[in-house]
Amino acid sequence: MIGPLPLFPTSLIGSMPRSKEVLGALRMMRRGTIKSDDFNKLIEVETRKVIKFQEDLGIDIITSGELGRDNYVSFVSDKIGGVRMMSMSEMLDYIEDKKAFENILTTLDVPAVSIKNAICVGKLNYNGDIVANELRTMKKFTNKPIKVTMPGPYLLTRSMWLPSLSGKVYGSKEELGQDVIKIMKEEIDNLMNIGVDVIQLDEPVLTEVVFTEGKPRSFMCAALSERKDPKEELEFASSLIGQIIRHIEKHKTVASLHVCRGNWSKNESILLTGPYTPLHAIFASVNPDLLTLEFSTPRAGELGSLLSDSRIVEHTALGLGVINPRTDEIETVDSILSRVQEAITYLPKERLWLNPDCGFATFANSPVNILENISGKIRSLTEAVSILRSKYD
Repeated sequence: MIGPLPLFPTSLIGSMPRSKEVLGALRMMRRGTIKSDDFNKLIEVETRKVIKFQEDLGIDIITSGELGRDNYVSFVSDKIGGVRMMSMSEMLDYIEDKKAFENILTTLDVPAVSIKNAICVGKLNYNGDIVANELRTMKKFTNKPIKVTMPGPYLLTRSMWLPSLSGKVYGSKEELGQDVIKIMKEEIDNLMNIGVDVIQLDEPVLTEVVFTEGKPRSFMCAALSERKDPKEELEFASSLIGQIIRHIEKHKTVASLHVCRGNWSKNESILLTGPYTPLHAIFASVNPDLLTLEFSTPRAGELGSLLSDSRIVEHTALGLGVINPRTDEIETVDSILSRVQEAITYLPKERLWLNPDCGFATFANSPVNILENISGKIRSLTEAVSILRSKYD
């Protein structure tokens, strides 16, 4: 169980920009031209730098930076048996509705060859590590509380399911989902044995379910499987996420659910828009300890639309997004303080955590910001928190 935290605890969401050395090593890993030991040593050195970066800026709960991952979900192709990495262009050969898929690629602000996905091509098999080695590395270099970030069970199931390939080994997406659950529970047990304070499940594709009706589907990897009625799809998502949340909470650690509206482009106009209202029921159903949500962009809707729902506000802490990772502008301390004051009118200050909206480099080859800007943004965050603690402690 996580120890006592200060008021308004801070953390990052996950990804940080990779250095040129890491990007080169990732390409070599994909080609098989670097030894695993050499790759892991480099990632360890770079992770130590990311940890020091966070500690120097005063972040309370440390994350890894996800430096060894190609992107927020495709990296599991190296971690789970029965899964193969494929580029979007490679997947085109297996897509039935090629026209619709090409429309998705046209909408994206990233070259299709740079987007890769983990596709289920055989029975899933847990190999003993999804993010466990990231956790072991972090524990070498910090004594602060640690958060591990991992793709949620619905995101994994949706992104892995390509009917013409996955359907040869699983009768349905739902059947695949149950094996995803088994593997994730094994990984969580592994994390608990190592020692972890917060487990964050990334489920951004929930917004793709509710905000793209009648619009081009543009949520990268996890927009490929067949679209069902949103109500039916959310019930499926809830059944998967709820099982994992309950498994985490059984171990007495903090279960965090992170949701955003896409984080690959600085062009806000192509990212999803809408308040969290259609997701209130699933938030209340899965009931995480912490909801870590995007709120610094107007695309996320009004804070009050979420925090006026008693099903959520009475049971859950909020990880309030107060930094937009995609803008060059450095948020002012006053703007962050104002957002926090608004949240406190709905929520006890003891249940308010602060963070960016999302990661700074969801896709390794396409970071949405640079370290100079990121440093300035985080410094504004921690300065604001220092003022809040002086006021409320």
